[in-house]
Amino acid sequence: MTTLPQIDNKTARALFLDHHGLAKTPSGSGRGADLQQMIDDLGFVQIDSINTVARAHHMILHVRCPSYRPRSLARLHDHHRGAFEHWTHDASMISMPFFPHWKLKFRRHEARLAERWQKRRQDGFEDKFETVLQRISSDGPCSSSDVGEDEGRSSGGWWDWRPSKIALEYLWRTGELSVTRRDGFRKVYDLTERVIPRQYLGITPTEEETVDWACRSALDRLGFATSGELAAFWDLITPLEAKNWCGQTYSRGEIIEANIGQADGSLRKSFMWPGTLDAAPVRPTSRLRILSPFDPALRDRKRAERMFGFFYRIEIFVPEHKRRYGYYVFPILEGDQLVGRIDMKADRDRDCLAISALWAEKNVRFGAGRLTKLDAALARTAGLAGVSQVIFENGWLRSDF
Repeated sequence: MTTLPQIDNKTARALFLDHHGLAKTPSGSGRGADLQQMIDDLGFVQIDSINTVARAHHMILHVRCPSYRPRSLARLHDHHRGAFEHWTHDASMISMPFFPHWKLKFRRHEARLAERWQKRRQDGFEDKFETVLQRISSDGPCSSSDVGEDEGRSSGGWWDWRPSKIALEYLWRTGELSVTRRDGFRKVYDLTERVIPRQYLGITPTEEETVDWACRSALDRLGFATSGELAAFWDLITPLEAKNWCGQTYSRGEIIEANIGQADGSLRKSFMWPGTLDAAPVRPTSRLRILSPFDPALRDRKRAERMFGFFYRIEIFVPEHKRRYGYYVFPILEGDQLVGRIDMKADRDRDCLAISALWAEKNVRFGAGRLTKLDAALARTAGLAGVSQVIFENGWLRSDF
């Protein structure tokens, strides 16, 4: 019986962070070709509406390149078309060369939504999709506020929105429309053929090609993974498709299995490329970074907990009196450890980043050296948020243990 290679937890964390762009000292301009390379390497950055400090996609890019500024991403997406907006596990900005593989997601969205659409035909939606398409085709890009002004509104999920807004969302999810830009945070849609560069429109991979690409590109970015983690990375293929791919690729000797050390001392069997450890992984610098809760390194909460021993959940929807930490707290990474979480908010009326609380992880002390690094990280975050000072509220430094 062959003994599987074993990777200790510290090496696994180094490999994990290096593949997520969080091991090396940040460099680059944060714009143009440097920004394109960063998004290509990550694959996508999640878009989120919460703006207590800065939106998630901007924090994700800024923590890897402090020179990055939000206008650079808008320029890359809106003008250079280096990225497109669609769904992975959530709304995301995705590297443009990957667009052809999203045609599989468009087809699957259409199949899933078809049954729900059938149930709404009697509600007068019959011609709404064609009306919206004709409007955009003749008059140009529009947002949800530009169509269906006389229609009723609903506060329910997107399938309960007013008809024209549903049509926009449906046509976007199924690929006939694309987001050409955002005005503020509102999506502005245009015909896909007028948004996506011609060289990507003309490519339609087979289902098998997309499954193969999704698994290979996910493994490239994760370093090591189970079949379920490969499927979840892009949320483009099913767990069964990823499981079958792993079985077939393993049987051909293209990937190997290894036991990955977890934070609790256990081992987790994962797949990896045979040459993954030919060179020693980059050891993360001691830099302290404040991460978005939606950072790619934390998106898979269970994987992050297994790797770092760091339990995290967003408590937005938890009643205030039941919250363990706060409405929207930010994880703190130092080197290869998640050392705490911080509750902070950009108070633009006072021109400051207000720090209300910081909780250190067990066996972590915020002494003088670590506090100096924290000050530097907060100053960088304040710059991204567009405020000029950092203010600490009384009793901000706390302990959870």
